[in-house]
Parts: sequence; structure tokens; C-alpha cells
Amino acid sequence: MKLQIAWAVFCICIIQNTIAQNLNFIYRSGEDGYSCFRIPAMVSTTKGTVLAFAEARKNNCGDAGDIDLVVKRSSDNGKTWSPLQIIWNDSTNTCGNPAPIVDKITGNVILLSTWNLGTDHEKAITNQTSKDTRRVFVLFSADDGNTWSAPREITKDVKPANWTWYATGPGSGIQIEKGLYKNRLVVACDHLVAGGKMSFSHSIYSDDYGKTWVLGGTTPEGRVNESTVAEISKGRLLLNMRNSGPARCRQVSISKDGGKSWSSIYPDTALIEPVCEGSLISYNYRGKKRCLVFSNPASKASRSNMVVRISYNNGKTWPFQKVFYPGPSAYSNVSILPNGKIGCLYEAGYAKPYEGIVFQFASIKEFKKEK
Repeated sequence: MKLQIAWAVFCICIIQNTIAQNLNFIYRSGEDGYSCFRIPAMVSTTKGTVLAFAEARKNNCGDAGDIDLVVKRSSDNGKTWSPLQIIWNDSTNTCGNPAPIVDKITGNVILLSTWNLGTDHEKAITNQTSKDTRRVFVLFSADDGNTWSAPREITKDVKPANWTWYATGPGSGIQIEKGLYKNRLVVACDHLVAGGKMSFSHSIYSDDYGKTWVLGGTTPEGRVNESTVAEISKGRLLLNMRNSGPARCRQVSISKDGGKSWSSIYPDTALIEPVCEGSLISYNYRGKKRCLVFSNPASKASRSNMVVRISYNNGKTWPFQKVFYPGPSAYSNVSILPNGKIGCLYEAGYAKPYEGIVFQFASIKEFKKEK
């Protein structure tokens, strides 16, 4: 019996090690002078470059402290990547929550982000006992992500004075393609109001290619936070949100006015979650058939089982899926690569989901219909 148990343990270790070795880490804990990398975001530029953003956490994997915004570039659809480039390092303070958008008119890459003192933790900011507060910034790249502007603060434009905690994305924003609000840039965000403990999702938008930003609508109901937005039919937007309630599934809201207001939220019971961030994009497949692509750790019990799903009916059903990684996994961002394949940048690891950030891609033909 002891021999059988030992053999079983040995086989499990071999399988787990094989899985770990097969993970394609773009960022890995302990590399480039950083203890941990978290919060992936990804976009493809108009020139065919893939940009993979992350929070580079200097001393530990916690959400506060010395955190820089970094990026790696790929000119071959993610086969190879550039060395790490620091976009924003503000001493020992926290620069995070990357929310990039590619403006297809100018070709510029716009990066929304948040900032707080490294010594201010979320609880203190929420309770208004912190030294400073959560602030919102925008950065630009006019040369395909090679160089970046200095961060410019837009807090007063997008954050009311009675809001405490605030987060952009994380994950990519969108540019509306059709309808009355064509070319508008929209980023999904979340916040808490002073004196309250319930979080809400909201949007911010720009009608001048990212030069100025306006506060959009807030969800009528709370218990939602980190959110992601995509364009659906009839000029509408779909907001897909992390749910802090007991349902253990994603929550959804619709906007008919380009993100100025949002409908009452409702659950999408097909998109189960362990309370975690997710990513949603709209994909015009071969220029003919529009679909939605969604990624998250599809488990009610733990941050594991990174699944990417496809819907052809505005998110009413999600019949097609592909398991990208069954092991420990957490935050993610899906994107359409320059070659038309679906890329996913996600947190994953062997023993826990924060060992690094992994890149993986698949053809839409690889997605199978659930039985």
C-alpha cells in the first residue's frame, strides 16, 4: 500500500511539473528585480504590435506598496517578447490598474491608470484615514508603445469628491465602432462612496481621442466592482462585472447611450466565478460575424480553471469554450491578435495563481461547443 501511495504521489508530481513547465510565462515572479507581477492587460496596435502590460510589484505580491507599471512588446503575434520596459515608476508609490486602449484613428495607445501612496492601503483609503487618496491618470504612446508620455492626472474629471476607492479596469478599454457614439473611447471602472461599504461599477469616456475624459454612468445597484466593457448590437454596450455577492457568477448591465447610463444589473449564471476579475471583448470574426469573447477562472470554489468562452448572441448564451489552463489562475485579459487569433494574458502558476503572467492563444476553430 505504501508503495502504491508513493507511486501515485510521484505520478502527480510529474504531471504537475509538466503543466508548470508548459506555462508560457511572459512575466515571472522574482525576475527583473520584482518580487511579483500581477494585473495583466493586453492590446494589439494598428501597426500589428502586441503590448502586454502588468503591475510590477517590487517587494511582495500585495496590492499596496512599491508598484510600477510595465510593458513588453511583441511584433510576431506573441511568439517572442521584448525585455521589460518600465512605463511609470513613482518612487515607492503604487502605480497600477492598467487599462489600455488603441485609438484606431490616430494609432495612439492610451493607458488609463490609478495611483496612491505606497503607504496607503485600500482599507485606509476607503475609511478616509489614509494620507492621500486614490487618483486617476492617463498616459500616451504615439510610437507603438516604444515610448510613453508622463502621466497626466484626470482625477477631478472622473472622480467625484465623495468617492474613496477607485479602480480603472483593469484590462483593456474599447473604441466604439458603430452608431451615434462611433469612435468614443470607453473604460470600465469601479468605486466606493464615502461612508459606504458597497462598491459600484461605472464608466468613463473620451470623445477627443483620449485628450479629455468624462465621467459616465454608474450601475444602479452595488456589490459589483472590477468590470469590463464590450460593444454589442444596435449601438449598445455591455458591462460585465465581478460580483462581490453570494451568487458566484458575473453580473451584467447594458448601456444604450455610449456609457452615459447603465441599466439595472442582472446575473449571467453561465459565467461562474470565485469572485475575481474577468475580461470581455467584441470580435468581428473575418469581418462578417460578430461575437463576444470572455475569459475568467471558471470555478465557484477557487481561482483556477482559466476558460475562454464565445457568444454569438450578445452574451445571452456561451455555447463555445476552451480551457486554456485547468490549474491555479486568476486575472486575465483577452485580445484579438494581429493574425486574427484569440490571445489571453493571464495570471497562473503551479501551486498558486500568482507565480507569473502567462500568454496563450488559440484559433476560433479550436473552441468546442459544450455538451
